[in-house]
Amino acid sequence: MYFNRILFGLSLASLLVGCARRPTKLPIYDVVINHVTIIDVATGKLQPNQVVAIAKGKIVQVQTADKDSYAAKQYVNGNGRYLIPGLWDMHVHFRGGDSLAAANKKSLTLYLAHGITTVRDCGGDLTPSIRQWQQEMAAGRIAGPRIFTSGPKIDGPGAYWPGSLEVETPAQISKALDSLQWLKVDFVKIYDSKISGEAYLNTIAQAQRRGLKTTGHMPYSVTLGEAVKRGLDATEHLYYVFKACSGKEDSLTALVRASLKTPKPLGLFAILPAVYDTYSPDAASRIFKLMAKRRTAVVPTLYIGQTLAGLADNDHARDTLRAYIDPKIQATYARRLASARQQPLAAREFSKKLETKFRSLVPQMQAAGVSILAGSDSGPFNSFVYPGASLQEEVILLTKAGLTPLQALQAATINGAKFMGVAEQTAAIAVGRDADLVLLTANPLENIANIRQIDAVVSRGKAYPAAALANMMRAIRNR
Repeated sequence: MYFNRILFGLSLASLLVGCARRPTKLPIYDVVINHVTIIDVATGKLQPNQVVAIAKGKIVQVQTADKDSYAAKQYVNGNGRYLIPGLWDMHVHFRGGDSLAAANKKSLTLYLAHGITTVRDCGGDLTPSIRQWQQEMAAGRIAGPRIFTSGPKIDGPGAYWPGSLEVETPAQISKALDSLQWLKVDFVKIYDSKISGEAYLNTIAQAQRRGLKTTGHMPYSVTLGEAVKRGLDATEHLYYVFKACSGKEDSLTALVRASLKTPKPLGLFAILPAVYDTYSPDAASRIFKLMAKRRTAVVPTLYIGQTLAGLADNDHARDTLRAYIDPKIQATYARRLASARQQPLAAREFSKKLETKFRSLVPQMQAAGVSILAGSDSGPFNSFVYPGASLQEEVILLTKAGLTPLQALQAATINGAKFMGVAEQTAAIAVGRDADLVLLTANPLENIANIRQIDAVVSRGKAYPAAALANMMRAIRNR
């Protein structure tokens, strides 16, 4: 009996030694980024010498490098590089009808090649195409950013943009919102070419009751304060915020309303000089506090304003990115270009002065607690505002306006995710988050222009090194 116990003990010890010597099989991740400095865009803190492991589209490991070995299908050297969440462009357009669907699709490559892993489509007429692209990207058949879309815009009778849902009565608004919910849109975009002030406010109220986010332009026949109190979630561009900064906003709004009954109603551009002349710091402070309190965000779109203000003076014939814009989309630039060249010199100078004033509002809103969202307004008809690069320029302009590099990065990452209600699953480099990332060769917190220095982009858990991105760009270059 004693001998048997010894024999069993020796056999067990031998078995354990054998197990100890047997090599442990390493998990094979989809992507490993090693020796990288992570930038926490929430705090601005740097985490040097980190390893980030990715599997099935998610971040599954974040820890100090060199502690373990890692096996990966794609290995990315992060030494001397900086990792940030993928950028968000919170105002783009896919539009132009079926004849421009293929041309719009090419912009998916442009966004990804410039580090934009998520975009928010703010109204167009290509919803079926967008749904098809989303399916193809999810299946890995094509590469491109995640897309949040509003579907068709809501506007008034005789709307400017094709495909808009035209509303006037509460019943028409309800029907339009039914259609958008059937399309499973991510938010509601309201446009101001023909919509009445009453229909505009009713659309916000009805959408609010349905749990739908609302954003968009705004007719000058209502005040921004009225819209914010109804539940407007975001205002696009700064024309509408600026009107609310006038010490005579109520009088100017009444003037616009009265003009609607005449053969020559007053529009936004007719009123802007009076708004400029009546700017009031106190009025600005009041509307910013209200927006912050009600959590109404703003998308400044500074870059398109700068670009359009200089259209008549700047020759874009040598723009390097123009070679990647489909000729059919380039043809849509002609309308704005012709209009700009017909403007009197005084009007051109006012536009430039207005853009300077708009920039001054950005740090004031930031200081008041208003959420700033970075958006480019790129897409067909918006002349020389190139997908991808224009968002980079927007972020740079936000810093020139007065934001810190960190605040500008937040406007292009976590602020967008918070607005769309997905902050818990993306826009951070942490275990369990979506693997949508940008690897930079220089620190953007030291110089925000370093967001242009892209070494690799990770989208849906797949890494695209700079060489792969360059090949993708060559594939869409005009022949």
